[in-house]
Amino acid sequence: MSAVEAKLAELGLKLPQVVPPLAAYQPAVRSGAYVHTSGQLPMVDGALPATGKVGAEVSPEQAKELAATCALNALAAVKSVIGDLDKIVRVVKVVGFVASAPGFTGQPGVVNGASELLGEVLGDKGVHARSAVGVAVLPIDAPVEVEMQVEVAD
Repeated sequence: MSAVEAKLAELGLKLPQVVPPLAAYQPAVRSGAYVHTSGQLPMVDGALPATGKVGAEVSPEQAKELAATCALNALAAVKSVIGDLDKIVRVVKVVGFVASAPGFTGQPGVVNGASELLGEVLGDKGVHARSAVGVAVLPIDAPVEVEMQVEVAD
């Protein structure tokens, strides 16, 4: 077990299986020293635990938890490319998309779910640049979606 997966276990979390693509793309690809993930939905055992807009059908607190699930799914996608999460040098950038009800402006707080999880699991290697974007709708009515770019060592 990698040190990263040991830290996940210490936090009561387990790295999930890679979420299969919903269309014509790969969950993650490597280019040089970087792994870029596709947008990861908060899938758990092949299903979304919640659907709808944040600020309407989904509370900001629930959406924050779902963003953490997205980050876990992104780590699984990274592992599928590099084999060992201990090869992560740092998370460079996180982009979070939040399906937002009209008037909802708490996107940064929702995406904190992903950022905080990465910090807890990776320590200083999890500190990253970030965008938190409100959108009208996400695939299969997901409340949140997260993608990230990670620098890795050989």
